[in-house]
Amino acid sequence: MRLDAFDLLDQQILAALQIDARAPFRHVADVLGTSDQTVARRCGRMRASGRVRIVGLTHPERLGEVSWFVRARTTPDAAVPIAEALARRPDTSWVSITSGGTEVVCSTRARDLQETDALLLTKLPRTQRIVDVSAQQLLHVFFGYAAGPLLKAGLLTDEQVRLLEAGVPPVDTERPADLDDTDRALLALLAVDGRTSVEDLAARTGTPASTVRRRVTALRASGVLYFDIDYDRSTLGAGVPTLVWLTVSPRDIATAGRALAAQPEVAFAAATTGRTNLYASIVPSSTTALYRYLTGPLAALPGVQQIETAPVIRSFKGAAHAHGPLPRPPRPVPAPPGSSHPALDERGTLPDPDLRRSAR
Repeated sequence: MRLDAFDLLDQQILAALQIDARAPFRHVADVLGTSDQTVARRCGRMRASGRVRIVGLTHPERLGEVSWFVRARTTPDAAVPIAEALARRPDTSWVSITSGGTEVVCSTRARDLQETDALLLTKLPRTQRIVDVSAQQLLHVFFGYAAGPLLKAGLLTDEQVRLLEAGVPPVDTERPADLDDTDRALLALLAVDGRTSVEDLAARTGTPASTVRRRVTALRASGVLYFDIDYDRSTLGAGVPTLVWLTVSPRDIATAGRALAAQPEVAFAAATTGRTNLYASIVPSSTTALYRYLTGPLAALPGVQQIETAPVIRSFKGAAHAHGPLPRPPRPVPAPPGSSHPALDERGTLPDPDLRRSAR
């Protein structure tokens, strides 16, 4: 094992924080049977190394947003600058390069068709170095968001999971999701550091600590706010992340999706529009494991007619950085009143000349 690899206790801490990212270190320590100083020290070390971030994210459906998967085939010299430009956009969740370095794949969110058109019908197609673009709307998530692959690794016992889940506010999707300026300011801060203390949140928003505590709990209970662990999977011995697109008979989509979500290799699974209607992000341990998975559990899913795979060559944004340290988070800029995007990247311009021209 490499010196910088996460050991078993590190992985258990990450799994515990995947369940409740804001759990006090003392509670995590009690559940794991260690000391709170040990948990604090190890968590601090992993975060200081740049290999782990704990981030607060917003659920698109609860904000009335539409999510899209976008695939853009580029000329050989264009993939990196286009991926870098897309990663700087505040409306992209993750950006990767696949398929021999000539395809950029990203997830983007839009509040309405006008925002979707701005990216899909105006900016990308008018960039001369993009050969073609396809987009699929995300319809239903079978596994993902607050649930992460760490929870499939068997790192925690059922009792430990139960104790950690007890501290998470139950989600009520009937709860109104209307946000005010204080909510947006809190979401912007938690997007950079999901464990920002109540006292710091209060000081930076000019809001009483009691109000901050109540607002954060309400945002979690409404389903608007959830937390994820952004980490370098190479330190856990995982192989190259691979994107999978499946064509499944319509009557089998729900059954196949649920079965896909339960498979340990799957980090994200969703139904989409388009020629392929089921998408998954998988993390096999090796090339051999990938082959066995594709020809075994994946091929055995009901209704599968076609499978397309694309190993991720390089990740530029998102929770699947498998090639080196995570980038330093940008300084958040408060969103304008009425915006459903909690934080904007101050460098969220389009530095690539082709993309900048297309935005005019």
